[in-house]
Amino acid sequence: MSAASCLLTEDQFLCSICLDVFTDPVTTPCGHNFCNKCITEHWDVNVQCQCPTCKRLYNTRLELDVNTFISEMTAQFRQSVQQETSSSSSEQQAAKPEEVPCDVCTGTKLNALKSCLVCRASFCETHLEPHLTMSGLKRHELIDPVENLEDRVCMNHDKLLELFCKTDQMCVCMLCTYSDHKSHDVVPLKKEYEGKKAELKETEAEIQQMIQKRRLKLHEIKRSVELSKERADRETAEGVQVFTALKESVERGQAEFIRTIKEKQRTREKQAEDFINELEQEISELKKRSSEVEQLSLSEDHLHLIQSFSSLNTAPPTKDLTEVSFFPPSYEGTVARAVNQFEETLSKQMKKFFEAELMRVQQYAVDVILDPDIVHPTPTQSSAKQEVKEGDNCRCVLSEQGFTSGRFYFEVEVRSWGIWTLGVARKSNMKRQITLSPNNGFWTVCLKQKYFATADPSVCLFLKSKPQKVGVFVDYEEGLVYFYDVDTAALMYSFTGCSFTDKVYPFFSPCNNDGIKIHTIDDKVCTLQ
Repeated sequence: MSAASCLLTEDQFLCSICLDVFTDPVTTPCGHNFCNKCITEHWDVNVQCQCPTCKRLYNTRLELDVNTFISEMTAQFRQSVQQETSSSSSEQQAAKPEEVPCDVCTGTKLNALKSCLVCRASFCETHLEPHLTMSGLKRHELIDPVENLEDRVCMNHDKLLELFCKTDQMCVCMLCTYSDHKSHDVVPLKKEYEGKKAELKETEAEIQQMIQKRRLKLHEIKRSVELSKERADRETAEGVQVFTALKESVERGQAEFIRTIKEKQRTREKQAEDFINELEQEISELKKRSSEVEQLSLSEDHLHLIQSFSSLNTAPPTKDLTEVSFFPPSYEGTVARAVNQFEETLSKQMKKFFEAELMRVQQYAVDVILDPDIVHPTPTQSSAKQEVKEGDNCRCVLSEQGFTSGRFYFEVEVRSWGIWTLGVARKSNMKRQITLSPNNGFWTVCLKQKYFATADPSVCLFLKSKPQKVGVFVDYEEGLVYFYDVDTAALMYSFTGCSFTDKVYPFFSPCNNDGIKIHTIDDKVCTLQ
């Protein structure tokens, strides 16, 4: 058998699962060998029983027995390897600084393989042999090599620390239970170790869960940054498009303005040039006549003078200078007309922009259902929660739903309201009379003889038309509240840099009106009677 084992290689004694020498080898019906523990754990993990080597499937879980022949061959192989290792122990290298040296070696300290808690020493492969062969030493507890074995011994009794005192939360020896730790809750160190291992496992699971949550949050933040960049790029592109159109419009208006001025100047210059040429021609003719008159007046020939006088007396045709007038062109109003034309173009561009902007915010439309939680004076509440009866005084009412994050949008028909206030508000100040302002938790616009926003201080709104329906958009995280005239798609007012720390609610305050209807974007109606 020994001669035969020498012909076998190490690969033939390796388990294909753990890649180590067989421990309790078993053989499957297909003829492949594995460690009993390896194949058992492999089948525990997988639903189907399958040979890891040839992938053969078995319908039922196999009960495999240890292959004694392979086991004996493995034992002989281990023994031969140990002998070869022992013979080459003299060739072992000295222990490295990060390794535990043998306490028995003299001269060069070899690397320790095990530490004995009883002997309180660490041993290299050669000096460990007695602990593996001698019956008395086999009972000693061997552990992976460690330094400072003195820390594992009780300083008071010079005994091995093999117990744990739960009362004082410290490791003790057996004699400690009869003295300082008498009547304390003491358990074997192994039991406490297993308990702590279980706690560490739970802690590890909690840590992994925390890591997973943070990974998800990290992914969420990164995705949010990506979305933010996409939106920023989209907004930038749209903004550049709008401003490019405005710039081109300004340039066209400027070019048209300059062209108009130059055209008017060229026309006037042409008229002046025609007058000048005509007048210069007349001057030339008049100079010629003047010369002829002068010469004739110097003549001493009576007959010649009288005969020539009749032809000279006829004046050449000339323009009546009283009818000729030339003034510089008037440019008054040219700039004003150009600016007005640009303003019309700008208004059209702005209208297109705000229509697109309004369409974007309308995608965040929410249903608005009123809550009869009314402030001063207390109203008579009806059975229907959407209905709030109104007397002679103003009523302030919130929606049922509040918001602590995200974006939302709602629309309110105000065509029938003579006096109104709407926007968003915190709920905390709804039980007492208070000045409407962002500092008090109200972000609203109002109509009371004139339109104004309840900022600090309030801001008068000069609107081109009377809003029939007002849209309100809120971005909680960005701290924005926008008010739109829905029919004209014009921005009425915007609160920016708002500090929302509590839940905010859609806020309504109609006064002295009949048949008031509050519409949401999907035409669901809440009625104030």
